[in-house]
Amino acid sequence: MIKVEVFMTIWVLHQQGASVREIARRLSVSRNTVRRYLRGGEEMPRYQRRSGRPSKLDGVRGYLERRIDQALPHRLPATVLFREARALGYTGGERILRQLVSSRYAKAPAEPVVRYETAPGEQMQVDWAVIRRGPAPLSAFVAVPGYSRSTYVEIIDNERAPALPVRFQQCGARPCCSTREPVELRNSCRCPSTEASID
Repeated sequence: MIKVEVFMTIWVLHQQGASVREIARRLSVSRNTVRRYLRGGEEMPRYQRRSGRPSKLDGVRGYLERRIDQALPHRLPATVLFREARALGYTGGERILRQLVSSRYAKAPAEPVVRYETAPGEQMQVDWAVIRRGPAPLSAFVAVPGYSRSTYVEIIDNERAPALPVRFQQCGARPCCSTREPVELRNSCRCPSTEASID
């Protein structure tokens, strides 16, 4: 039996006008196989679900499920259940037992994330991103307003403190970045080369 992909490729190549010999050569199958599938003598192969292998837990699964259900709403530690299963003749490892235990307990819903939001023009986050260091450094001045989350980025070669007010003015001139109150950076930006700070 051939795979589904090969079966579909036979039909596609046939529709494109390829001969039986050409299809067989391209797919490395016999010409009789190509003819058989084109004549409809065989149906498209279907993937079948594999029969499950026996698990080492099968002998104690019923006991473990009853123990877990009897202890609800409290949660039994997997190590305790592992010791009890060993006493009943379980020869497997603790990991597959832990998987069984965790699958029996309902998963708690995740706590919703509360996003910190501000009114338009109330807050702006400002930062520097270093692009290149060395004799010709490059940095990015990045400003993100808290409300709109639109990003203002300017590539500059000067991170010194006197250049900062100019950056804020250029950013604040944009409608999405304007703030009601002036943005203040108090001792938060120090330039290593000049040790200057904004007060």
